[in-house]
Amino acid sequence: MGSQTGSALQRQALLCFIITASSCVSRVCLDSVGLGCGADYRSLIETLCQDKFRLDMQALDQRHWCSWEDTVELYGELTNCTFVVARELKCYWPNRVVDEFFIQVHQHYFHDCSLSGRLLRDPPNRILGPFIVVPILVTLLMTALVVWRSKRSEGIV
Repeated sequence: MGSQTGSALQRQALLCFIITASSCVSRVCLDSVGLGCGADYRSLIETLCQDKFRLDMQALDQRHWCSWEDTVELYGELTNCTFVVARELKCYWPNRVVDEFFIQVHQHYFHDCSLSGRLLRDPPNRILGPFIVVPILVTLLMTALVVWRSKRSEGIV
């Protein structure tokens, strides 16, 4: 129950942060000539979005980084943050800067993950056991059959 309350408070804090940042970003965008969708946009998403994502990922145990169930909400918040900043700056989204940004995020946080996004682990013993035992038994049975057949044919010439 405490973690759900903490999660709700984090969401509210994030929402307030994004709304505040959005109004700040839009004022900066309208007041400054030359603030565009290139380096300045990259700087803003790194400051506003990536810093929060970094803190959230640090709070999550590194063993769970490849678990989609554990990271989907954090990843969604990061995606939404980049969208809000782009919208406030009147930039197209997605764009080249966002693509490069997410490539960096994936290279840093998800480089060891499988393509399916699922956490890799051994199957349960009830499934793995037959795949180990059956080939061993077949090998022993075939060896016994060859030995038995070779002894039987020695008497017949």
